Amino acid sequence: MWFAPFVSSRAPLYPITESAARMQERIACPMARTDTSTPLLRIADLNERRPTRFELTFDAAQIRQFAQELDLISLKKLRFKGELTAEGRDQWELTADLGATVQQNCVISFVPVTTRIDEKISRRYVPEAIFEQVADDEEISEASGDDTMDILPAEIDLLDVFRETLVLALPDYPRAEGVELGERVFSEEGVKPMRDADAKPFAGLAALKEKMEKGD
Repeated sequence: MWFAPFVSSRAPLYPITESAARMQERIACPMARTDTSTPLLRIADLNERRPTRFELTFDAAQIRQFAQELDLISLKKLRFKGELTAEGRDQWELTADLGATVQQNCVISFVPVTTRIDEKISRRYVPEAIFEQVADDEEISEASGDDTMDILPAEIDLLDVFRETLVLALPDYPRAEGVELGERVFSEEGVKPMRDADAKPFAGLAALKEKMEKGD
């Protein structure tokens, strides 16, 4: 007598491990990224259900290029690590930690000045229509205080994010310890003297920005 083989409809009685769960997710979304070291992230390839973590490493050629672009004596101990997370259907949030040790010339004595930079980055990428709406509405922009919003591109270049953040974090006027900033006057014969304040337009811009923020 022949008997049909018994097939159980119950789930197997063993726990699903984290690796098994990740394997099932990769099968369902084979192209989705969850961890990467590449500097270029294509939004269409990212997993919307879990963060895409990244940690960049920099070779000697990239470090030399950064140092030349930013007029640095040296650039060491670079660190750029974070994650990109989907917010809703069409928005993404980038959070990251940036670290770097830079060496610049003192603006007075021209001796090397070393600065350690550690910055936390937060950027929110939104569709262009939302970005323009917020940018055009001054009341919404001022109320939210959100200056980290940017237009969602097809690809996010992490090297560009790193470079932009580092540029803004660099000391504008690095000064060696113990060096006093005196008044200097620059002029040629028959020309109105130009003082330090005239040669530093960004100092005046910073003062104006501070005054506007205080609402004076």
